[in-house]
Amino acid sequence: MNLTISGHHLDVTPALRNYVMEKLGRVLRHFDQVIDVKVLLSVHNESEKDKRQRAECNVRVKGTDLYAGSSHFDLYAAVDTLVDKLDRKVVKHKTRLQERRGDASKRNMPGLAAA
Repeated sequence: MNLTISGHHLDVTPALRNYVMEKLGRVLRHFDQVIDVKVLLSVHNESEKDKRQRAECNVRVKGTDLYAGSSHFDLYAAVDTLVDKLDRKVVKHKTRLQERRGDASKRNMPGLAAA
């Protein structure tokens, strides 16, 4: 798995990099077929001070790309909500793949009547 963590208008400190890597471990625990992960951490000059810090992630898995983004006044909180969103998307994608495999195996088995 390739992991790229970059910052836009901010420096990515080693502590922040370790925090993101630790949180992304949760995604890998659910789904191990991740090819590439790109994380973008940024600070925007918006009128709303509470949504200024932004975390975005693009995950390439076999068959598709998954995207999640989050804004918060604290960058660590933005990373937390980002990983929560991404985790839900990865679990949903994995469930869809498993359901497709299950349907295909039922179709290929002779003698099984359609319900």
